[in-house]
Amino acid sequence: MVDFWWSYGWPTAWIVIQILFIVVPLLIVVAYLTYAERKVIGLMQLRMGPNVVGPFGLLQPFADALKLMTKELIIPTGANRVIFLLAPMLTFILAMVGWAVIPVAEGWVLSDINVGILYLFAISSLGVYGIIMAGWASNSKYPFLGALRSAAQMVSYEVSIGFVIITVLVAVGSLNLTDIVLAQQDVWFFIPLLPMFIVFVVSALAETNRAPFDLPEAEAELVTGYNVEYSAMAFALFFLGEYANMVLMSGMTVILFLGGWLPPLDIAIFNWIPGIVWFSLKVSVMLFVFLWVRATLPRYRYDQLMRLGWKVFLPASLLWVVVTAGAIVVFDWYPGVVN
Repeated sequence: MVDFWWSYGWPTAWIVIQILFIVVPLLIVVAYLTYAERKVIGLMQLRMGPNVVGPFGLLQPFADALKLMTKELIIPTGANRVIFLLAPMLTFILAMVGWAVIPVAEGWVLSDINVGILYLFAISSLGVYGIIMAGWASNSKYPFLGALRSAAQMVSYEVSIGFVIITVLVAVGSLNLTDIVLAQQDVWFFIPLLPMFIVFVVSALAETNRAPFDLPEAEAELVTGYNVEYSAMAFALFFLGEYANMVLMSGMTVILFLGGWLPPLDIAIFNWIPGIVWFSLKVSVMLFVFLWVRATLPRYRYDQLMRLGWKVFLPASLLWVVVTAGAIVVFDWYPGVVN
């Protein structure tokens, strides 16, 4: 029995503990991201934002969670019950499992696999399935139209994201996320790869269905789109999944372009600060960009959204892959991690 515990029980328990150390803080961050969004947009529109529940409204996320948990879950009569309930769970779970390969500091990663960036790209690509399942299973025209819009939108911008990732991989010579961060010790990639950084940030907005690309949830014509038939905790899972995807895409941006856990300058006072603090600060800045964009930019038309993805971002990202690869060959800038 003791041998069984040390061989199987304790390693399994340790993995579960590590997962909880990631998921619990992430859920708290997601909860307070909703609070931060309402506060930031309120300040930009000269309003107060949440200010009633708790000091400065800090307990508002918990009040919202309690309200959603105590509401009745209503399932439409013509809906496919199994798929209807699986869709929000799939969306939320995919937003969580992406963090398994994200290094928040040196050595602080649940699974430091050599193809971490491919794992992240695969997880972000699977997110569209939850939305399609929700739109189809609701057996209603508005969710279905919202799901079709979202599928087309996410597929369109995933192509650009893929080429951006290829550009970074060509510059690094490794698919390991830790290697990508360590390759930015001299200069963060957002400086030499600035066009790709811009393409990635804008594509991240489209990938997460955030303003100004929130066409799948267009209230004016689709009544919140694919989740219009959802209520109670099923709606809460979609809501949490959207915000968790924002945090995940911000983490990917920090890893690929902003040096991960590395300090901005290699000076003594900055090196004393733990890497997880730098990583958290950079993710917070990227999340603020998400909120700032929502508060300032109007929604795109659908044809404008598709034109930007296929006629601007796709050729630009493909061209930059060729330029980056050509510069590496011509100037002999082969990455140091390639053997």
